[in-house]
Amino acid sequence: MEFPLWAWLLFHVIVAFMLALDLGVFHRNAHEVKLKEALIWSGVWIAVALAFNALIWLVWGHEPALHFLTAYLVEKSLSMDNLFVFAVIFSYFAVPPAYQHRVLFWGILGAVLMRATFIFTGVQLLKLFHWTIYIFGAFLIYTGIRLARRSEEEVDPARNPVLRFARRFMPITSAYHGQRFLVREGRRWLATPLLLTLLVVESTDVMFAVDSVPAVLAITPELFIAYTSNIFAILGLRALYFVLAGLIQQLRYLHFGLSVILVYIGLKMLLSDWVKIPPALSLGVVVLVLLISGLASWIAGQREKAHLLTQK
Repeated sequence: MEFPLWAWLLFHVIVAFMLALDLGVFHRNAHEVKLKEALIWSGVWIAVALAFNALIWLVWGHEPALHFLTAYLVEKSLSMDNLFVFAVIFSYFAVPPAYQHRVLFWGILGAVLMRATFIFTGVQLLKLFHWTIYIFGAFLIYTGIRLARRSEEEVDPARNPVLRFARRFMPITSAYHGQRFLVREGRRWLATPLLLTLLVVESTDVMFAVDSVPAVLAITPELFIAYTSNIFAILGLRALYFVLAGLIQQLRYLHFGLSVILVYIGLKMLLSDWVKIPPALSLGVVVLVLLISGLASWIAGQREKAHLLTQK
């Protein structure tokens, strides 16, 4: 399916307008993002994505719309699991709450450019070399299994190679200078800890993209759908972080649900030449697995609270 130029232009105009509104109007001055503000912005980004999905349904039909929604949910879910990593990074650098939004804004803007590159490259590989579909499928299964076995202790910003390089070759200030990434002292420029935080966030997102882009391409190889659904999902990640930052630890079984989803998508990709799975079925599987993992996390949390109460 070919999508016309006006669709591409409309998408980028929407994104540019929303980003300008976000940073240029509502977050011009650094401040701590409270839960109410984060909930509003999360709702706005989700509403914009769903409105764009409705436009796809009306103009191009239900199948590309279902592909968009499924890819959006998968990327959003994988991003939720990655919020824990952002929390660890901010804690490691002791980033003041007022400056966290700025780091996430520029970090996710860089992530948009990386995702665009990865998606365009992946789509071209699938077009030119059909056998790469089996490599992507196998990689997703491996990633799903690895995710199920992941431990929180694996997240250690100090081991990040980009951070090591920056500390070795860049002059760095010992303290924060407001929300500035660079400051000038005398004749030389110095990096602030905020720039180091941004570098770690950006380099970490490369690994996120390696996991999530094949998952999106497994749902749809259509460039426009894969690209727009992925970008909409990660653009709302900043606000989602401030909503879930205090709750992410309670979603203890989310990574198991994501593991199941990645393995399912990997198998779907490997069998795509012989078994055609309807888009609605894939969407149903994703939603069901997320609901089960969320419900299991909630039940486990309630049992833990009840156990603590009985011990008092």
